Amino acid sequence: MLPSPFTIGIPARNCLPWHPMARETLVDSRKEILRTAARLFQQRGYDATSMNDVAAALKLSKGGLYHHFQSKDEILFEIMNHAMELTQERVIGPASTIADPVERLRALIRLHIEVVLSPRDREITVMLHENHPLPPALRKRINHRKKEYVHFVESLIADVQKEAQRTRTAKGTVSPRAAAFALLGMINWIYQWYKPEGELQANNLIPQFTELLFGGILA
Repeated sequence: MLPSPFTIGIPARNCLPWHPMARETLVDSRKEILRTAARLFQQRGYDATSMNDVAAALKLSKGGLYHHFQSKDEILFEIMNHAMELTQERVIGPASTIADPVERLRALIRLHIEVVLSPRDREITVMLHENHPLPPALRKRINHRKKEYVHFVESLIADVQKEAQRTRTAKGTVSPRAAAFALLGMINWIYQWYKPEGELQANNLIPQFTELLFGGILA
């Protein structure tokens, strides 16, 4: 058997065994690529950012980047898909465990704002609300997940309105769908004006947005 070109001239006792990369490392690497690509897409624009730019920012070879993602479209899709996974894991999942609909809606508002303002994942969640030209098949999949979330919020608001009608005289002039779009529009628009050093932070945004919904839209 011919010696390996990587071991020629190296004593056998110094040769370390090769281990395949752990799945956790691969997952973490993919997430870091998505965060970096999302930041570049925001800063430079999607069309103006190349795969070479993403690889350079990560100090990866182009081949190393293509080992994880085959195209820029795939990266963009996975950024948006990851944003929906974050929404599922950090908003829908925890909120769904709360039995009382009013408290469930209050929790949803708090959790969604916390995800939008998360320093680590802010670029990821922002990209979900940008209109980028994904191929039709991929766009359809992302839009389907977005609609599922809207329907979840709409159904929750309908439950809150039913509870209000049981306990007091409710006006009922705002439909659950209109209220859901209004709430999600307010939260998803935060990234357009939010400043980390500004007066409006999560600790005062959450109660104010909650009051806007319960004291205004659903009053």
